[in-house]
Amino acid sequence: MPGKQAKILSSDNIEDLLAYANHTRYPRRNRVIVYLSVKAGLRAGEIAKLTWDMVLGADGDIGTVIELRDHVAKKKSGRLIPVHPDLRAALMGWRKVSTGVGPVIGSERGGPMTPTSIVLWFTAAYRAIGLDGCSSHSGRRTFITRAARLVHKAGGSLRDVQLLAGHRSIQTTQGYIDGDSDAQRKLVSLI
Repeated sequence: MPGKQAKILSSDNIEDLLAYANHTRYPRRNRVIVYLSVKAGLRAGEIAKLTWDMVLGADGDIGTVIELRDHVAKKKSGRLIPVHPDLRAALMGWRKVSTGVGPVIGSERGGPMTPTSIVLWFTAAYRAIGLDGCSSHSGRRTFITRAARLVHKAGGSLRDVQLLAGHRSIQTTQGYIDGDSDAQRKLVSLI
């Protein structure tokens, strides 16, 4: 997005997005699309190219990590992403009514949805719920910003966020993170 970053989503915005997904033709699939963006930080192209074998464990059930392979990820930046409980539940529900093989996010006509279709799905969703300045990248930016704000509670560092995001440079990761003026005021008062 040259010159303009996608907006960060609030918890209420995410709930509105999920409510929108629940009222579509394919609510289970569309909830997975939302969670892959906001709870795993995947790009539209990664969502479109994700296959079931990347989310299933050795026992054939939904695994504990997404094994995003190099050929799916931007700049061949494959990575392991722990599966959030909300995403896990959505994947389990979707798998019950889908084939459970091939692409996780299938199109109406069979086969995978394209990256463009994922982008257009988000565009329609944000328009329907009245959010301006949001794009398919808003969920990813939200994921990265939230991870950066919480990483200290997990005993991690910004390097862990960089690895989850699949960025080669820490500067790229830092460019995604939205500042918080309230946190800055609190921080300065503590100094």
